[in-house]
Amino acid sequence: MSVGRYAGIVGAVVAVTLAAVVMGLAGRLASGDVTAVLIGAALAAANSIAAYWLVVWSAGRSNVWFFRAILGGMLGRMTFMLASVVAGVLLFGLPRLPLVFSLLAYFVALLVFELAVVSRRLSRPAGRTEAV
Repeated sequence: MSVGRYAGIVGAVVAVTLAAVVMGLAGRLASGDVTAVLIGAALAAANSIAAYWLVVWSAGRSNVWFFRAILGGMLGRMTFMLASVVAGVLLFGLPRLPLVFSLLAYFVALLVFELAVVSRRLSRPAGRTEAV
């Protein structure tokens, strides 16, 4: 699966589920809560897309480059996410619970999806191209 297609699927899933959550909780969430939920979901989606891009980029490279991309990318992505949450709460005054709950919920769901896609990608026989 290409990075563009992966990003499209992630974006669609996040958009549809966010719409359902926001409409389902309409009237019960303050505008700051909705903003925090949206930012948490966007951070998780960006993290997932970046992680998949690193896997695709490092595929076929030496083991050294693969581990540099995956482990270095993980360190960079987690640092960025931590800094974003801290900035969101301390600098922008976003509500903590909606931000963190949204970020963690989408992070876990998208991680499961990413692992399923990557495991399918790695289990293909060599030389076989994906028709989808």
